[in-house]
Amino acid sequence: MTKRFSAINFRLIVKTVSMLLVIESIAMLTALPFSWYYGSHSLRFDTLFNGKDDFLALLLSALLIFLTGIILMIITRKGSRNDIGKREGFIIVTASWLIISFFGAIPFVVSGAIPNYSDAFFETISGFTTTGASILNNIEAVPKGILFWRSMTHWIGGMGIIVLSLAILPLLGVGGMQLFMAEVPGPTPDKIHPRVAATAKRLWFIYVAFTLAETVLLMGGGMNLFDGLCHSFGTLATGGFSTQNASIANYSPYIQYVIIFFMILAGINFTIHYFVIKRMFNKVKQDQELKFYLLVLGISTLLIAGTLLFENVLPAREAFRHGLFQVVSIVTTTGFVTYDYLQWPTFVWFIIVLLMFTGGCAGSTGGGIKMSRILLLLKNSTLELKRQIHPNALIPVKLNNRTVPQELVNNVLAFFLIYMIIFAFGSLIMALLGLDFKSSVGSVAATLGNIGPGIGRVGPVSNYADIPLAGKWFLSFLMLLGRLELFTVLILFSRGFWQR
Repeated sequence: MTKRFSAINFRLIVKTVSMLLVIESIAMLTALPFSWYYGSHSLRFDTLFNGKDDFLALLLSALLIFLTGIILMIITRKGSRNDIGKREGFIIVTASWLIISFFGAIPFVVSGAIPNYSDAFFETISGFTTTGASILNNIEAVPKGILFWRSMTHWIGGMGIIVLSLAILPLLGVGGMQLFMAEVPGPTPDKIHPRVAATAKRLWFIYVAFTLAETVLLMGGGMNLFDGLCHSFGTLATGGFSTQNASIANYSPYIQYVIIFFMILAGINFTIHYFVIKRMFNKVKQDQELKFYLLVLGISTLLIAGTLLFENVLPAREAFRHGLFQVVSIVTTTGFVTYDYLQWPTFVWFIIVLLMFTGGCAGSTGGGIKMSRILLLLKNSTLELKRQIHPNALIPVKLNNRTVPQELVNNVLAFFLIYMIIFAFGSLIMALLGLDFKSSVGSVAATLGNIGPGIGRVGPVSNYADIPLAGKWFLSFLMLLGRLELFTVLILFSRGFWQR
């Protein structure tokens, strides 16, 4: 007997995506002042695709995306039910990331900065997923307007295009919690207000405030407004796109410490920041994930800095600063670098690779497995030993003095298992495409965890330019999987998802 398939509200899905395209086109226009200021504005069509005139390329791209969004909105304005169910929510989130990346790549191609569309798409989805993996060999030669748009994709993707739409487009309304649950990183997104739109607005207020504060501090250290904004976008989004070929290596210790501080903030659950603003310090103190996150940062930094000092690789101050920077950058999945850590002792390599499988806190802009999941895994594993001794005892897992439902524990266990299976399978795929062992493992760990730099051919002073074309598309898919936390994407491949 043939099973009946459910009627999914595709008209509403298209309508929602069209709104996001309009938002994307407006965001793209913010790059125009920098393009004009830095002189890339001949306004002649014969300069398109030559890699120099980005003003007209950005303007035409934004216009094309805007018109596409408006046309789709007009087509779908009538006749659609105004309710978003779980299935519509999953489709909207996944489709949105793919479509905005598809259109967001257009300025790279039209300007000539990245002539090959596959490379442009890789760079764009790397931006929106806040991965920071790049194919650009000479970043400083890219026109400033394109670089600003490249960093803007980070900033939008950091808090999430869907959360952005909930904050400024209540027209989405209608059950927006499905979108919020599908997009916000971590196993249990916290609501700081009964209404999702109000929650999104508060999250974005904190996000914008941190961005402006970091920009001011970076400018105080000698950066200009352009570099300050771009690096702030990359920091708060935990993305890692820099405007310099050497990333953060050539900047002063002051700037590096400023970026360290804000990377740490970006890796913390944004609900914690809200509690701090509201002076709800008791909730902050009892947050076990925050304590575990800071503990991992502290112990890892001491181990790496101590090794660098003991092995006479760097003097004490530099060992601490570079060790701290790389630990924070990897754990928060930002991907900025100040040193080629592949030149450090093997023991340090080992720690860095382990840190690639951690991630920031749930509800942060960081990627990876997340600290809350790791903490729950550790707690459940420890309690399992007690259950073996006392098989009849009911010993629940607790987090922040609250019992964690068994369904959530099972979800975390399944997530970790699937994550590791994808990592192993992905590494095998990259090896089949011709990469060596370190590069295969490093590229998959770095893209699935939304980190950016890995090990081997995709290390901190290298990029993804030489990855085979099929490999770039596969890694793009892994970036999307990692950013949307596996289940949001994988569930679309389930037959049951499309059935009643």
